[in-house]
Amino acid sequence: MKKNPLWYVLFTAPLLFVFTTVVLIPFCIGIVYAFFSWDGLPLNPKVFVGFGNFVRLFADQRFLASAGHTVIFTVLSVLAINILGLAFALMVTTDLKVRNAARAMLFAPYLIGGLILGYIWKFILGDAFRAIGENTGLTAVFFNWLLNPQFALLSLTVVSTWQMAGYIMIIYITGIQAIPEEVIEAAHVDGAGFWRILLFIKFPLIMQSFTVCLFLTLSNCFKIFDVNLSLTNGGPYSSTELFAMNIYREIFSSNNYGYGQAKAILFFIIVAAITLVQVMITKKKEVEM
Repeated sequence: MKKNPLWYVLFTAPLLFVFTTVVLIPFCIGIVYAFFSWDGLPLNPKVFVGFGNFVRLFADQRFLASAGHTVIFTVLSVLAINILGLAFALMVTTDLKVRNAARAMLFAPYLIGGLILGYIWKFILGDAFRAIGENTGLTAVFFNWLLNPQFALLSLTVVSTWQMAGYIMIIYITGIQAIPEEVIEAAHVDGAGFWRILLFIKFPLIMQSFTVCLFLTLSNCFKIFDVNLSLTNGGPYSSTELFAMNIYREIFSSNNYGYGQAKAILFFIIVAAITLVQVMITKKKEVEM
């Protein structure tokens, strides 16, 4: 009975149905709409413009600015999340007595929803920081970060790092614990110190974890929307408006459904290309144990 293919169909059919109706079909319809000028209202006509929407993208200064903000945010966040996540993983895989409690505490921020997280940090980085600065005199550091264009983008990086570092830590922990103890012991016998073991033994052997973590952080940072909405709402002066928010506003605020779909298709191609290249590069560096 276990080899009967009908059982596989029975358990995978609901998932395939949901994926097809919720993801695949809307995605294909969106590709079609990207070639039309349409405000999204069913009774209004759709005007075929061909590649006009895609050509228009490269003259859209606001969209290009959001692309720049997204690239800066993604680079900073990917580096910060992975460095911090790896540092946490190395810390809690030692003989630390409170390592289990530390794992739980570091992972906990990931369980908080993005919208709620954004509103919590909006209070901290706004009113709380301003109050601390006024009462301590340290106004060079403690001021309302969300009103400063440069610090507002940095705030997004801080919040996304605080949220995702614990989740990435779990993946790195899995990779570190999969390294055979004999390999580490042999390195110690040969006189290798902490940094040599880390750079020449642990890093190559956890390259699979690097592949997964870089893929997850790249794709999530490029697509971030909920924290962007609740923390800064794209402000001040659109200095933190990222890709996803720009597309959302184009479709639902400006009612440019076809043009917004063109942005979404280009966005998908960019993210898919970058993550594919990343996976190909890191896959080549993986070491079999």
